[in-house]
Amino acid sequence: MKNLLREFVIGLLLILALSSFTFILIHLVPGDPVDFILKEGANQAEKELLRTELGLNQPLLQQYGSFMKNLFRLDLGLSLHRQEPVTALLGEQFPHTLGLALFSLFLALLWGIPLGVVSAVKMMKPVEKVFDVFPVFLFSIPAFVSAPLLIWLFALHFPLLPVGGTGGFSYLILPSISLALPLGAILMKMTRVSILEVISAEYVKTALAKGLSPAKIYFRHILFNALIPIITLAGLQLGALLTGTVIIEIIFDRPGLGSLLFEAITTRDYPLIQGVVLIMALIYIFANRLTDKLYALVHPQMKES
Repeated sequence: MKNLLREFVIGLLLILALSSFTFILIHLVPGDPVDFILKEGANQAEKELLRTELGLNQPLLQQYGSFMKNLFRLDLGLSLHRQEPVTALLGEQFPHTLGLALFSLFLALLWGIPLGVVSAVKMMKPVEKVFDVFPVFLFSIPAFVSAPLLIWLFALHFPLLPVGGTGGFSYLILPSISLALPLGAILMKMTRVSILEVISAEYVKTALAKGLSPAKIYFRHILFNALIPIITLAGLQLGALLTGTVIIEIIFDRPGLGSLLFEAITTRDYPLIQGVVLIMALIYIFANRLTDKLYALVHPQMKES
């Protein structure tokens, strides 16, 4: 109970600090939201009237006080650009990002872990070199390079999949592959390193000395214990996927938190920026806590520590 209360207080302080930092930062960025709302042709009187209606004419400290007061009420305000509640916009866009992140993580686990296991098995030197270079190569390709290449290959050159937008399952494939390639490469490398470390452990040597079957040793002792760092990485990467899909959602013209954040930044939509950043912070904290729970599930001894 004491640890739970401590974690809650730390999480609350982190959210407050991040919200305050975001509020200050976006007000330092050049640009007036009124100019984006009224566009060209509006006179100064119209701009001042709208600025008063939106509360942007108030001193910065007063605006900050109003923001924090509303935050404690769980009221994130109205979007300046869309004139809709920020919480409603977040609730509308979050499922799109969640679906993309979960499917991307699934694909990364699907190919990253098996190849990592295979690469940890002793093999010929040339093949080992391939498994050493392959994940580094994939990880070094940024999303803004891999995504257009996938679009060119599977949507334009071989028109098998839709280029962008939302719809059925097929619309998830290309953007998910773009995210899963570098993540799967990291998982593959981590799986290989983790298994090689566990193989050299004393309890594995003891199990071999006792005459246990290789299959039992590999699956019960090696793979099970090698899962700990892999779960760590997967949990952290899930948080990163949920908060880092901006480029992919823009390239594939998908709705989601990333697209919403990009729109909010380009229109200087202060309440929407603050709302998206806040929900992303909460997601990251939740992903870290989920990772800790998975630790305890896979390795019960960690509950004591």
